[in-house]
Amino acid sequence: MTDRGVPALDDPVGQSLGGRHAQLARRFGRAVSYVPDVASFCAVPADPDAADWDDLAKLIGPGALADLFSAPATPPPDWEPVFHMEGRQLVWSGDTPPEPDESGAAVVELGAPDVPEMLGLVARTRPGPFRQRTHELGTYLGIREHGRLVAMTGERLRPPGWTEISAVCTAPEARGRGHAARLITAVAARVTARGERPFLHVAEANTGALALYERLGFTTRKRVTFRGFRVP
Repeated sequence: MTDRGVPALDDPVGQSLGGRHAQLARRFGRAVSYVPDVASFCAVPADPDAADWDDLAKLIGPGALADLFSAPATPPPDWEPVFHMEGRQLVWSGDTPPEPDESGAAVVELGAPDVPEMLGLVARTRPGPFRQRTHELGTYLGIREHGRLVAMTGERLRPPGWTEISAVCTAPEARGRGHAARLITAVAARVTARGERPFLHVAEANTGALALYERLGFTTRKRVTFRGFRVP
């Protein structure tokens, strides 16, 4: 099967919540979402009907943000659009596992005790949604300089056979030192070592990140649109 015909990648949120992230899910009918302090993403079936949208509204509540991620489904007209951003889904296309770069500052595994620092770095760099328990989605790795966390990358969505690399961020004062490339490669090596393939998402406007991902061996699988709506 080619990358373009992988159903798991067409519904990464729903496939993750129905599988390896089931313990982090909440459900109502056929609607599903992550628990709020883990992630904002939610999902409905590929062919949602009015009842599915009603179920999602009951699940996340009136006035809540329905973050549909890359799902193409369109909610009812009274759901107010909140954001709309063009992007891409990329897959790692290498024939052999990436070799981690062992040079430079040590790559360390991050966990619950590091959450305040992780949230602080995210607030400074804004790589995308990251909450108090987002680190529970998978392994997160970081680099410290003089004891301070200056770069981070980790695992997010995990549809069957795949793991998304996310939260790629580097503090402004530590950029230009190859931290992002080292961390992406380190996470990708862990993913491939367990027999899965890495993939990731990037905003179309983030040309610098896109160039880095392509240099590291990722190729565009498809273009996507990230969308969020306010529940009436």
